[in-house]
Amino acid sequence: MKKIIISMMLIISGSVFSQVSVGTPVQENSKWTFGGGIGLGFGSNSAFNLSASPRVGYRLTDDLEAGVIGSVSWQTSDYYKSTMFGVGPFVNYYFARSFYVGANYQHYFVDYKDKYYDYKYNTEENALYLGGGYMQRIGNNSFMQLGLMYNVLWKQNSSVFSSGLIPNIGFVVGL
Repeated sequence: MKKIIISMMLIISGSVFSQVSVGTPVQENSKWTFGGGIGLGFGSNSAFNLSASPRVGYRLTDDLEAGVIGSVSWQTSDYYKSTMFGVGPFVNYYFARSFYVGANYQHYFVDYKDKYYDYKYNTEENALYLGGGYMQRIGNNSFMQLGLMYNVLWKQNSSVFSSGLIPNIGFVVGL
């Protein structure tokens, strides 16, 4: 009886995992992509950063995408608190449909409060994020992106950012 059950399980599992789509490929209607991401960062003096970044892109080729990304970020530490809104272009290059490298330029509008001196001010700052990561397919044309970006314009003593390194999680539909 054991041999029959094991044989049946192997036949059933083989037929389930060996199904192939036959026919004409599905035509893609649009080269537009939509998605977004969230970011989380930590730094010295109890610094914490939480951000959300919706995005709209256009596939220039099967592996190259460019578009516009917006962002909103909340940062806090023992010494400061800030809210930032940003917007800018991005470009991503995908390879092996499992990995990507990208660049993202953001111009931020910053509302900053120094907790120690009780001083408030508004400023603007630029960021150029470079990095990449891994993509996991979660649907026919949808992916989850896990990556690390580094702000190459970050300056420790003059930037409102707590760190230059930003881990991120994002989702893209339309690739």
